[in-house]
Amino acid sequence: MARIEDYGLIGDLQTAALVGRNGSIDWACFPRFDSGACFAALLGTPEHGRWLLAPRTDAWEGERRYRPRTLVLETEWETDTGAVRVLDFMPPRGKAPDIVRIVEGLGGHVEMYSELVIRFDYGGTIPWVRRIGDGRIAVAGPDGLCFRTPVEHRGENLRTLGEFTVRRGERIPFTLTWYPSNERPPRAINAEHALNETVEYWQTWADRCGYTGKWKEDVQASLVVLKGLTYAPTGGIVAAATTSLPEKIGGERNWDYRYCWLRDATLTLLAFLNAGYLEEARAWRVWLLRAAAGDPSALQIMYGVAGERRLFELVVDWLPGFEGSKPVRVGNAAAGQFQLDVYGEVLDALHQGRVNKLETSKEAWALQRRLLGFLEDAWKEPDEGIWEVRGPRRHFTHSKVMAWVAFDRGVQAVERFGRNGPVERWRSIRTEIHREVCKQGFDVELNSFTQFYGSKRLDASLLMIPLVGFLPADDPRMVGTVAAIERELVRDGFVYRYSHDEEARSVDGLPPGEGAFLPCTFWLADNLALQGRLDEAEEIFERLLALRNEVGLLAEEWDPAERRQLGNFPQAFTHVALVNTAFNLDREEHRSPMEQRSPDEQPAKY
Repeated sequence: MARIEDYGLIGDLQTAALVGRNGSIDWACFPRFDSGACFAALLGTPEHGRWLLAPRTDAWEGERRYRPRTLVLETEWETDTGAVRVLDFMPPRGKAPDIVRIVEGLGGHVEMYSELVIRFDYGGTIPWVRRIGDGRIAVAGPDGLCFRTPVEHRGENLRTLGEFTVRRGERIPFTLTWYPSNERPPRAINAEHALNETVEYWQTWADRCGYTGKWKEDVQASLVVLKGLTYAPTGGIVAAATTSLPEKIGGERNWDYRYCWLRDATLTLLAFLNAGYLEEARAWRVWLLRAAAGDPSALQIMYGVAGERRLFELVVDWLPGFEGSKPVRVGNAAAGQFQLDVYGEVLDALHQGRVNKLETSKEAWALQRRLLGFLEDAWKEPDEGIWEVRGPRRHFTHSKVMAWVAFDRGVQAVERFGRNGPVERWRSIRTEIHREVCKQGFDVELNSFTQFYGSKRLDASLLMIPLVGFLPADDPRMVGTVAAIERELVRDGFVYRYSHDEEARSVDGLPPGEGAFLPCTFWLADNLALQGRLDEAEEIFERLLALRNEVGLLAEEWDPAERRQLGNFPQAFTHVALVNTAFNLDREEHRSPMEQRSPDEQPAKY
C-alpha cells in the first residue's frame, strides 16, 4: 500500500492531482482544489477512482524527479526488455483543466498498461461513458471528462483499459480534460506543445526567486509547491491539496485542508515577499479584501478559494479512509471558530506589504482599522487558538501574543508609514497586552511561557514569540521557554505541538495521538539560530530536509517510529517554514557579532 510520501504533486494553479510511484493518479479534483474528486483511491481503493499508467510486466522504478524548477513529474521504469519514462503534468489553466501524460521509450521496448477508473463525487458516482470521434467522454451530473489518446482502449467492468508497446524514441500522449457536462467536449490539445509551455511557465516563474543563499534549490522547489497551491483566478492559497490524510494512522484527526486559511495564506505571502514575488502579494491582498468584507467580528479563519464563507463539514461514509483512517471529511467546521491569532497574521502580512513597498491601498488600511477597532475589546476574550481545538475556549498565550502583533503593526503603520489612526490608544493596548502576557502567560516555576494562562502545559506555538518581535530570542524568559520545549516536546529530534496525554483531551477535545509537527521543528531551528546556536539550528534544518520525498515534498507531520509522513499533502505550512528558515539561517550566518537588526529585518516567520 502506498504511503503519503509515495506521491508527487501536479497542478495547474486551480486544482491539483497526486501521482503515485506506481504510476497511478489516486487523487484529482475538478475543476477546483475543493471540488469533488473524480479519482479518490487515495482515500479508498482503485474502485473509488484512479488512472494507472505503468509497465505491464514486473518493473523497478529507476528514478523519479521533477523537471528542474517545475511541477512536471518524470517517472522512469526499467524492465527486462527496456526502459520507459512517463511525464505527468497539468498545463497552467486555459479554459479547461487537463491532465497530460506522455509515455516515452528510452531503450528497447516496454509493454505498458493504462487503466482509467472514473468515479465522480469522491468515488460515489459511476459515470456514463461513450465513444466520440477522437476519444471517450464520461458524464455524470455536472461533470464531464474527455479522454483522448492514439492508443486503442476498451471498456471492461466499468473501467477503460488499454495495452500498448512503447519503443525507444517513441512518445505517446494521453490527455484527460474536465468540462461542464452541459457543454460540448473541449477541443483536443497538443500534448507536446502543452509540455513545452508548462516547462517554460514554471521555470520562468522559479527563476524570478530572489533567494541566492546556501539552500537555493531547496527554496526554489518549495516556492514552486506553494505557487502550485495558489488558486490563480482569485489569489487564494490553499493549505494543502488533499482532505482527510490522517495525523495518526487509524485515528480520527482527518481534516479537509483544501481551503484558504488566513494564517497559512498570510505566511505563504510572507515567504513570497521574502523571495521577491510581489505579484502574488498583490493578488492575495485583493483576495483578502474581498473575503474579509463586512463586519470584522465575522472574520473567519478560513474561506473557500473564491472567498466562500460556508464550508459545511460532512462525512463521506462510503470511503474507508487512508489505511482505514476514518472519518473522511469534506468541508471544515473550524471555519466557525474564533481565533485571535488570525487578526495578528493579517495585520502583519499587510505590514510586510508596506515594508516591501507594495503600492498604497486605501481599502487595505480601512480594513486594518476596522479589524483593530474590533480587537480593542475582543483581545480580552478566550478563543480556540492556533491549533483549532474542539474543546472549550481558553486564554491561549500564543493568541494573545498575536493580538499584540496586530496592535504593534497598527502603531508602526502610523509612526513609520504615515497612516492615520488612533495611535495613542493602540500603543496603550499594545503595552497592556504585553504586560498581561508576561505576567499571566509565564510560569516562574517552569521558567517558561505556557500554553494558556494559569496552566503548566507547554506548547510549540510559543516558539513564535521572538519570530514576531514580542521578545528577543535571547531574553531569559524565551531562553527558558526554548529549553523547556527541548526538554518536554522534542522526541527523536522533532518537535510535537504539545504533550499528548489524557489532559490534552480536555484541551483539544480529541483523542490523543499525532505525529511530530514539522513546522514547529523549523521554528525551533529559527529560535536556536537567533540565540546564536547556529550549528544546532542547521543540524535540525538538514534533518528536516532529509524527510522530504525524492521530489522534495513534505506533509504536515512525521512519525519518527514508523519513519513516514502524516497529514495532508503537500502542506503549505511546512513548505513556508522551510523557505523562511532557510532565509533566517542564511541571515544569521552572515551577521557579524556586533551587527544590529534594522526595524524591517524581523526574522522570516515560521
